[in-house]
Amino acid sequence: MQKITIINTGGTFNKRYNPSSGELIVDKTSSALKDITQKWLHSFDEIINTVGKDSLDMLESDRAKIVETIKKAKNHKIIIIHGTDTMDITAHYLHDANIDKEIILTGAMIPYSIDPVEATANLASAFGYIKAIEKSGIYISMNGVIGEYKSIVKNRELGRFEYIE
Repeated sequence: MQKITIINTGGTFNKRYNPSSGELIVDKTSSALKDITQKWLHSFDEIINTVGKDSLDMLESDRAKIVETIKKAKNHKIIIIHGTDTMDITAHYLHDANIDKEIILTGAMIPYSIDPVEATANLASAFGYIKAIEKSGIYISMNGVIGEYKSIVKNRELGRFEYIE
């Protein structure tokens, strides 16, 4: 059986409403991911929390930390939960790091805590796709659009991911 590591970096996927401030904040305890994975029959071999930020707040040092986390991960297949705003930047960074693993980035446009459907669907799609990948590389799975990172972009006007034509 193929073992899969999930690396959770934060992003909208993990945001929760803070009633004191009235803001959405990144939940660093990964309650969304724990909730989804506990409901599945499949238990992930390794779940690692790192960075814990909105992707707009990520620095190059955060991306370097993600690379180090991937290198230390015990599995060859990696799913990264990441914010959608800079997912493409991290994908390029990972590509340039020449990591010999199958890596797929996913996230959510709407926090799991507000509506769990999109986050769950994106993670499930990433999970299914990574099991089928046989070649090392960097991939994205968002909104039913799945493939190599270079061929997928976030359409900010329409608020969804699309294939580049």
